[in-house]
Amino acid sequence: MRGKLIVSASGIRGVVDHGLAAATARRYGAAYGEHLSELHGASRSGRVLLGRDSRTSGAALADAVAAGLTGVGWDVGDLGIVPTPTALLAVQEDDRARGGVVVTASHNPAEWNGLKLASATGEFIDPAGGREVQARFEVSTTREEPTEAGSRYPAAGRRVRGRRQEVSGALDRHLERILTLPLLSPGVIAERRLRVALDCVRGAGGLILPALLERLGSEVVGIHLEPDGRFPRDPEPIAANLDELAQLVREAGADLGMAVDPDVDRLALVDERGVPVGEDWTLALAVELVLSKRSGPVVTNLSSSQCIEDAAVRGGEAFYRAPVGEANVARLMAEVGAVIGGEGNGGVMLPALHATRDAPLAAALILQLLSERNESLGELIGALPSYAVVKHKVPRPEAPLDVVYRRLESEARRGSEVDQQDGLRLSWPARGEWLHVRPSGTEPIVRVIAEAPEAGAAGSLSDWAIQLLQEPGDGVGEQ
Repeated sequence: MRGKLIVSASGIRGVVDHGLAAATARRYGAAYGEHLSELHGASRSGRVLLGRDSRTSGAALADAVAAGLTGVGWDVGDLGIVPTPTALLAVQEDDRARGGVVVTASHNPAEWNGLKLASATGEFIDPAGGREVQARFEVSTTREEPTEAGSRYPAAGRRVRGRRQEVSGALDRHLERILTLPLLSPGVIAERRLRVALDCVRGAGGLILPALLERLGSEVVGIHLEPDGRFPRDPEPIAANLDELAQLVREAGADLGMAVDPDVDRLALVDERGVPVGEDWTLALAVELVLSKRSGPVVTNLSSSQCIEDAAVRGGEAFYRAPVGEANVARLMAEVGAVIGGEGNGGVMLPALHATRDAPLAAALILQLLSERNESLGELIGALPSYAVVKHKVPRPEAPLDVVYRRLESEARRGSEVDQQDGLRLSWPARGEWLHVRPSGTEPIVRVIAEAPEAGAAGSLSDWAIQLLQEPGDGVGEQ
């Protein structure tokens, strides 16, 4: 896999210098620029905003993307190292911005990097637009590289080369937008004087989260706040990677712990005992807060926990599930007029701010809920129905996935409800159990997620699916 570039409608991702190189990023930037020229016309003025997380490969790849964009005539506004939600908010609020590019591989290990594309609305580009950029990029691989004298990527009617300029202030604007949300009462949070243990895994979160928490009157005890991209551990903020944060919570006597991924769109929580509570609870608790103040539907994806749906039911609001992927969730949120949504990986999306996952926003909403309820994180979650979630990554099987899906469906326990929007989701509502099997869009794997009220039941469901994935030709008894 080290030599393979993952190209999808949402962007590209790969191991740097083993699939993802500067020349690749330059071609992709040019392909995106061509796409924007088609959308906005050669006579339209504007620029593309460019941000990156703290990965050590980020600066070189950002230079390459900027070269591709300017080579087809687009001006580039360089935000530097910023969280992904900061970059997307900047695009949304910049009247001159016609799109954006974020250089990040999100939760992937340090040797990876990638490019995410945004539309002029500050949301990730829709699947149709992404496929168009992908097609242009794939055609461009057969062309010779652009030269300093001009470009092999025509942009009829536009000037030959755009300019690249630094853009400042995006972090400050993001902070202010969060702090002035009507949902929040910074004074109430400050009165609680919460002590927060914070782990930013040396990603871009160190540039915004300490300042946000301190402005909300919390005391911050932090580790890995330096945004230098030298990740001290696997950067995905899942329970298995939060041992150091959990220890810090216990040693510092913190009220809770917070961890983010390198590009700061996912927030994971650790309770006052030093126990990771699972990423799904980030969105579930945010839903609790928002529905206590606003009415409207809630949207999450097919792989997210039942605890999020429970929160919507307690609030008396409609609940919807979309295929996995931020763009899919954002689109369904817009269709149904959702007041909050997101993904069960710790990603919270609030349309009142912007329609993208935003870990700093999530942190503020969690602190507001804890302060209003005057309870600990463990007490809040302990009073609510809980579920055991089992998540596995397995290599893609040799058999086509649709064959495996049919096998799973045919051999599933009786009474299952079937959803084929995104891979295969089987659910048994009366038992509170479900299984979701789908290929990853960012890694060469299949994700198997199972949930049930008891860990044993979730594990058995997951094991059954994995056996069929690994041995699709063998018979498996009915569940």
